[in-house]
Amino acid sequence: MENLQSQPFIELRGVQKKLGWQQILRGIDLKIYRGETLVIIGPSGEGKTVMMKHVIGLMRPDSGEVIVDGQHIEKMRERDMRPIRAKVSMMFQNAALFDSMTVYQNVAFPLTEAGVRDPREVDKRVREALAVVDLSEHGDKLPVNLSGGMRKRAGIARAIVGHSQCILYDEPTASLDPLVSDVIDQMIIRLKKRFNVTSLVVTHDMKSMFKIADRIAMLKRGVIRFLGTPDELRNSADPEVQDFIEGRSGITA
Repeated sequence: MENLQSQPFIELRGVQKKLGWQQILRGIDLKIYRGETLVIIGPSGEGKTVMMKHVIGLMRPDSGEVIVDGQHIEKMRERDMRPIRAKVSMMFQNAALFDSMTVYQNVAFPLTEAGVRDPREVDKRVREALAVVDLSEHGDKLPVNLSGGMRKRAGIARAIVGHSQCILYDEPTASLDPLVSDVIDQMIIRLKKRFNVTSLVVTHDMKSMFKIADRIAMLKRGVIRFLGTPDELRNSADPEVQDFIEGRSGITA
């Protein structure tokens, strides 16, 4: 990581966000370095997905700065966001596939939206993306005919088809059995090794976290409570950190 320290691909500086009456983010300061996998953990409702949506411009901060590959996006107009979203893509928790489209058509969708008109180029890139996630034989299927793990993999294919430099994963292993979760984890690791993809992963899956993370950030009460390596997390003296990773609620029967 030392060679990456001076060049964060994503940086949040003092990001604050209020939704209705509730203050969700209370001053997030975070750097995500090019080619690393940073995992975000923390209790439900603490703003992990809200923070992630700021990185791709789906939400804008009330105050603070959001910098992606050297560009400030916190006040960028929507019509100017296309180059940013060509660099950063998001895999939503339920994969967000279009039910009426085949897997092939779902994966091709970001390319047509980005203005790629050459059908041979679209076909080449879609087939490459499907091959990376081991779905080459399933391109003609509708999402309803896929297992949960296959839908997640199709979502990853759609996220990488545009040659994104960074992928945001929102609960990629949620509702999956341990074997399928391992397949998704291996996909994330493979993309990092093969394409040097920067990954930001929100998860409650502690086993997955320790498998894929270069660094881990714990979000609590709207701020970063912990930031460090998996080993530093295991050895943290913070009782709230230890209670979370061990699944201890503090409530006795």
